[in-house]
Amino acid sequence: MNIEHFREYCLSKKGVTEHFPFDETTLVFKVMGKMFALTDLEGPFSLNLKCDPEKAVDLRERYPSVQPGYHMNKKHWNTIIVDGTVDDEMIYEWTDHSYHLVVISLSKKERAFLGI
Repeated sequence: MNIEHFREYCLSKKGVTEHFPFDETTLVFKVMGKMFALTDLEGPFSLNLKCDPEKAVDLRERYPSVQPGYHMNKKHWNTIIVDGTVDDEMIYEWTDHSYHLVVISLSKKERAFLGI
């Protein structure tokens, strides 16, 4: 996986927009204005994804490339170092999980707008 494939995957989801709210290298993906993924365009390829707290701990224990969210609430966010030790399908699954966590927190009106 590379950053462009990840970007295309995120943008293919309903209601997703991309932003640079922190600086010119931190790319943030939001659904209906709420962040579900981010990555830095410089340095080693890594992703921050929202995660259910219990699942977050489990993933960190099972995968060395999954760590507590860098500069994030470590209970709810994981940082994934994209170094080939986790296959792309798993990263896409974790991205879907992050997106879903944010979508279920949206208002009924916002979910209806997304067709969910």
